[in-house]
Amino acid sequence: MKKLTILIAVVTAAMASLIGIGVGTADAAGKVPLGGGSGILVLKGGNTASACTVTTVGRPTSGSHRGELIAVTAGHCGKPGQRVLSERYQQRGQIGTFAYSSSDIDIAVIKLDASKVNPVRTVNGVTIRRIDTRAPQFPTVLCKTGRTTGKTCGVNWTSIGDRHISQMCVIEGDSGSPVVVGDRLVGMVNAYYFLSCVGPETGTSSKAIMKRLNRLGYGAFKPV
Repeated sequence: MKKLTILIAVVTAAMASLIGIGVGTADAAGKVPLGGGSGILVLKGGNTASACTVTTVGRPTSGSHRGELIAVTAGHCGKPGQRVLSERYQQRGQIGTFAYSSSDIDIAVIKLDASKVNPVRTVNGVTIRRIDTRAPQFPTVLCKTGRTTGKTCGVNWTSIGDRHISQMCVIEGDSGSPVVVGDRLVGMVNAYYFLSCVGPETGTSSKAIMKRLNRLGYGAFKPV
């Protein structure tokens, strides 16, 4: 088996500004829409940033962080303390900060500024209404929406432990993309084997994500 290729695209701040989509005056005063599938920029220091995708946005309903507005994404996208901007609305500045990052199951938590973020359930054709912790099995068709490749779908080959392996097309920057069956979140995108968009793709299950969130005090997380 070839070495697993981690999905992370490092871009300069100048290049990132070309990716952003301008907003009109009437829109400038509003909150930034953010949900599973939204592109984010993670400031790395100096003039560099990385581009990743949000898995889901919501609030824990129990635990020490109850009621906080948070986003989940892939762990390799950032480290605690790093600042987060919306890729599309980067002119509006920082919208959150990495609060937690883990390499063992490759997930991260971003604490969002609720005064700047409008959480949404639907992004680019993918809607998240609930969390499904059941492992997807063959031949279930999984879909995702990512900041690089948009919405793509593919058969799930297998689920092993905390991970699934599917035939979805993913490329650098799609890390953290929500993996759904219908409107149910079943996992996130973390990486691909062999060739980008040829795959196969692999990612962390919702069960593992929710278990970790519960342990960290983000209990009974609910998508907004």
